[in-house]
Amino acid sequence: MARKGENIFKRKDGRWEARYIKGYELSGKIKYGFCYGRTYKEAKEKAAQYKAAVLNNTPLPAAGSRHRLTFFCEEWLQLEKGKVKESTYVKYDFILKKHILPKLGGCFPLGISTQLVERFKQELLGEGLAAKTVRDILMVLHSILKYTARQYPGIFPAVEVIYPKEQKKEVRVLDLEEQQRFIDYLQEDTDTCKFGILLALLTGLRIGELCALRWENVSLRNKTIHVAATMQRLRDVDCTGEGKTKVIIGRPKSDTSIRTIPLTDDAARLCGCFDPHRPAAFLLTGTERFMEPRLVQIRLAKYTKECGLEGVHFHTIRHTFATRCVEAGFEIKSLSEILGHANTSVTLDRYVHSSMELKRANMDKLSAIGLNISSQAF
Repeated sequence: MARKGENIFKRKDGRWEARYIKGYELSGKIKYGFCYGRTYKEAKEKAAQYKAAVLNNTPLPAAGSRHRLTFFCEEWLQLEKGKVKESTYVKYDFILKKHILPKLGGCFPLGISTQLVERFKQELLGEGLAAKTVRDILMVLHSILKYTARQYPGIFPAVEVIYPKEQKKEVRVLDLEEQQRFIDYLQEDTDTCKFGILLALLTGLRIGELCALRWENVSLRNKTIHVAATMQRLRDVDCTGEGKTKVIIGRPKSDTSIRTIPLTDDAARLCGCFDPHRPAAFLLTGTERFMEPRLVQIRLAKYTKECGLEGVHFHTIRHTFATRCVEAGFEIKSLSEILGHANTSVTLDRYVHSSMELKRANMDKLSAIGLNISSQAF
């Protein structure tokens, strides 16, 4: 029998066995070491020596050394709550609860290594998650590890986070014939929803921005639209029920998304036809009741199916607008500001898709240089 609280036992062979904690596995399970003595006192003294050696070789801080990663995840999330938008906080909360805590929450921070994070990444990819999704998860984990490292100054292991490469996908853009067919369809039996989608095709509005747009943001006199809000359906993190969500209207995704978009004469006339002369009314309904993005997507799928267009999502409309602007010779800085991008590289890399006609027109400009290629050489 062990002496109370000391983990020292007398064995059947007459020796005394002392057990001590020599470390922890990443799962949190205690790893024990054992030492022996001919007497209780000798075993106890040996255990004390081994404990001291463990402490000297593993300089864990006196306070908080038994906290697992879950503890630091929760602290980090609470600190972020006061710094980020609600939509970003909800995203962080989901990533933690869905991916990071189930797999890494039980780990002790000082046991986390580059190899462990790499295995975590491969597990996520093996579950079929997209590279961008895995990248977002790793970015959250990286921020948590940097926060945790500040709690263990000088002793936290160097952990490298290697992000997966994202394959650039070809984005669907309506060609001129498809765009005209869609415009013709939207102008038949036009209601407020069709009007809103047509306006997005003429301005490049995001779906959340369109849903949050009120008539007080439209100036027919100045022929402008002022974008100052966006609408999203988010998980309700304060609700205990599973799957509970809520619609929120808040600031756009970035400061550059708050912008004023000039309207063409056609777009201004279109707005004039649907103006309910109620500033607080939403553009998509003409009343003070909003239409949320999920319903707009359902309506868009119905519209595009009826006019024979495949693979069209709301972002297709935005991409199509940007592509037509480039084909028309837009100055790229102006286009970037109209789209609400932080810089022109985002506009060029993600939203601009030159048609074959535009590429051919640019190639034909080489003829203007005046180089002479003789047909007699072939």
